[in-house]
Amino acid sequence: MIEKGKISGFQMGILMFPSVLATALLFVPSITAQHAERDLWLSPIWASLVGFLNVYILNKLNRRYPEMNITEYSAHIVGRIPGKIIGLFFIVFFWHITGIIIREYGEFVASANLFETPLVVIMGSMVLVSAFAVRGGVEVLGRCAQLFMPVVTLLFISLFVMLIPDLHVNNMFPMFEHGLKPSFIGSIIPQGWLSEFVLVSFLLPFLNDRKKGLKWGMISVVAVVTLMVLTNFAILFLFGTITSDLIYPVMTAAEYITFADFFEHLESIVMAIWVASAFVKIAVFYYVIVLAASQWLKLSDYRPLVFPIGFLLVLSSLWASPNLQDLIHFLGTSAALYDMSAQLIIPLFLFGIASVRG
Repeated sequence: MIEKGKISGFQMGILMFPSVLATALLFVPSITAQHAERDLWLSPIWASLVGFLNVYILNKLNRRYPEMNITEYSAHIVGRIPGKIIGLFFIVFFWHITGIIIREYGEFVASANLFETPLVVIMGSMVLVSAFAVRGGVEVLGRCAQLFMPVVTLLFISLFVMLIPDLHVNNMFPMFEHGLKPSFIGSIIPQGWLSEFVLVSFLLPFLNDRKKGLKWGMISVVAVVTLMVLTNFAILFLFGTITSDLIYPVMTAAEYITFADFFEHLESIVMAIWVASAFVKIAVFYYVIVLAASQWLKLSDYRPLVFPIGFLLVLSSLWASPNLQDLIHFLGTSAALYDMSAQLIIPLFLFGIASVRG
């Protein structure tokens, strides 16, 4: 194996937590509200099935091929040439998706705080910091997540606790006004994010206790969906039916906080949460690309690829979208189907063939 590091099942679970949620919490409430309206809190629960399914089938495949990830064992399942094509597809797909994630990070930081800073500087600096973490290997990524995520989660929950005086439960009524169909349609967008649990395929081979992989993967899905539901509840109780008109509802919610005439305008906390979470997410996707590319090229070390791929990621982020409006339109329409076509359909296809072949 190119990577010699080891992580615990807990570290894998906590790595996946921001790898899904970091961007989801910014965009999903408003995009989901466009379809589900007052039932947007229910959509992540329907979408959770994708996360559970992904973790289950990838854990099953890992038990068949314990030292390999999805780009490696695809060649054993469907043959050398088709497997190589699938591996290359995943590398290009993750390269594109990571570029979109970096662009989301850059657009948010630029629009919220650094108005005059060039977008390429904001995104390039994050990629550079992530590159050093990626060079450190999976153990460094696990420790970064273990250090940042408890603090980030506590800060995030504290924000909504301070919003309680401004929340109005009546905003969720009438529930199911048009039946369950709107909440099902609204769940398509969160499904795209939850399909990102395909990343566990690249982390399972490095667990020091493989038996805990399924357990911590499932716990991570539960934690992600729970925070999605709580966020949707809070945004719905605060903004009601205008949620769908907001670009960054969580950031807008932080502007409403007035607690004990002392805690006010806590947008800086949202920014700190976003930067820390985005760093872990970008670093994990970045690491997966570097690892998969080095394995596909049969290299003995992945580190020489870190900075060249980082440069390509910055270019990809600049090419990802001409502006924020087009980016949000993509995230709210075709992004979910695009994500699931690679991150859910291909693993299901490989699992089906592996099961038939025994």
